[in-house]
Amino acid sequence: MDRPQPVSAELISDLRNLRALNRWFGSYRLVRHFLHRWIHPNDKLRVLDLATGSGDIPRLVVEFARKLEAQVQIDAVDFQESTVAIARELSRGFTEITYHHADIGNFGPPQSYDVVLFSLALHHFDETTAIQLLQRCRELSRGRVLVADLRRGWLARAGVDLITRTIFREPMTRNDAVASAVRAFSFSELEQLAISAGWKNFGHQRFPFARQAIWLDE
Repeated sequence: MDRPQPVSAELISDLRNLRALNRWFGSYRLVRHFLHRWIHPNDKLRVLDLATGSGDIPRLVVEFARKLEAQVQIDAVDFQESTVAIARELSRGFTEITYHHADIGNFGPPQSYDVVLFSLALHHFDETTAIQLLQRCRELSRGRVLVADLRRGWLARAGVDLITRTIFREPMTRNDAVASAVRAFSFSELEQLAISAGWKNFGHQRFPFARQAIWLDE
């Protein structure tokens, strides 16, 4: 999935599997945990979702905000043009979301968003780039940042191996999931990345199904 590629049945299937994994293995629950803290009735918020994939997190945010009668305008960014095309198709009716095919490392002016989200993508980058992206998240936000990712360890490896052998058996999904479990940062490594990026007074917590998150709430 990290390589440029056209829209294909294989890519569509893989993105569908990733959405199912997000739904059933903790990512949606993790994000909702912070939405309850950060979105309130009648709020008007600008939100940025980096490495948006097929846009399931932005749609989750919109659905949450609509229930509260809060207003959100979301910029969702991904470097993969074909993935953005699929996200736009899946997001018909979600007029609050604008998709951008762009480099997440240099998108947007500083302090232009109330909330910046970056989910399940940091492990795709080396440590130097990951630090730069964490710095960028902080620069883009007026105070609230959520970076959610996998947590490397035996549970992640065993769980990924089990579900990709029994349920999500498509080759692209299995390859991506296994690689992600291996490349994910450990709990202590992610904390050190945030410190190296200049984050101060940040939260850091383990979540179910080998997830973790760091956040700023200034």
